[in-house]
Amino acid sequence: MSEPPADAETFLAVTDSVAALQPGLSTLEAGILAALHLDLARDSRSFARVFGLEHALVLRAVETLASEAGLLALTDRNARTQRTRYVASPAGETVLAQLHG
Repeated sequence: MSEPPADAETFLAVTDSVAALQPGLSTLEAGILAALHLDLARDSRSFARVFGLEHALVLRAVETLASEAGLLALTDRNARTQRTRYVASPAGETVLAQLHG
């Protein structure tokens, strides 16, 4: 039997931990990394849907995490929907490896 998805309390705790490790990140950016770590979302559309956010806001945060912060690597983008799939970059893996949640 597989583990159930993380609950809200776990997600918020991991988001806070990411923010503490990377103080320059916005809460949304830290949340994207937390969701990736907890296997809640691995693409921009899924994250936006799960957390009830505008996809455009999530896309901007993903772009920032990939370009400026260097914590994500973009693996695919649908030209029509702009759904962007991502994985942790080596720098992102280093940050996520410090989490316990």
